[in-house]
Amino acid sequence: MAIAFKSSCFLQFNKPNTGFGLSFSSRKPVIISVKRYTSVAAIKTMETVGISETFNRLKKQGKVALIPFITAGDPDLSTTAEALKVLDSCGSDIIELGVPYSDPLADGPVIQAAATRALARGSNFDSIISMLNEVIPQISTPIALFTYYNPILKRGTGKFMSIVRDTGVHGLVVPDVPLEETKTLREEAKKHGIELVLLTTPTTPTDRMKAIVDAAEGFVYLVSSVGVTGARASVSGKVQALLQDIKEVCLCSFQK
Repeated sequence: MAIAFKSSCFLQFNKPNTGFGLSFSSRKPVIISVKRYTSVAAIKTMETVGISETFNRLKKQGKVALIPFITAGDPDLSTTAEALKVLDSCGSDIIELGVPYSDPLADGPVIQAAATRALARGSNFDSIISMLNEVIPQISTPIALFTYYNPILKRGTGKFMSIVRDTGVHGLVVPDVPLEETKTLREEAKKHGIELVLLTTPTTPTDRMKAIVDAAEGFVYLVSSVGVTGARASVSGKVQALLQDIKEVCLCSFQK
């Protein structure tokens, strides 16, 4: 099973307050609180808070967020189900779960290979949802689903949002839809109680970054490097400047 942490930073903001919390910082160590594992037999339904609520709690505690990413179905869905339980029990604050796709244009070779293996084993959106219907009641960590737009388009935006809401998913990341095309996604996500996370990059102009911050829910996905996801020998020195830029944008947005 491939486990990949995307080379990105996460900036969370609280509307309409002016505060925000970071889940990436080079100035202090990440503080992780490990949860006690509860056996599945003892669980009926775990109470799960949303993504915004999770960041609010961490901010009050002076902590940053641990957000691991795994590809659903690699090597198979039963392993994914167990991996989600392990990630939940060992201190994850939010789990980003990737839906395998045949043309993952935003992803590098590690996640591409994971998606290829998952698809080869027969994993698809419907089987992933079936697995999540079983697993989500057993965990307390909110899940953000990472999916390309085609599976949403295939089912219709409203139906897709209804399905993921009923499953218990709290957030959605759709990397291949530009801001200008997210209106319907944002409307349907809000209607169904799904927090739609939007992305900004090192090449995003300030005015556009402001529009993304205003439109996003949950947190802003700050891509820390140009290009696809994957391992890096080092983090760009521009990351701190990017964080400062988006902090200023957030403050300006909240002080309107």
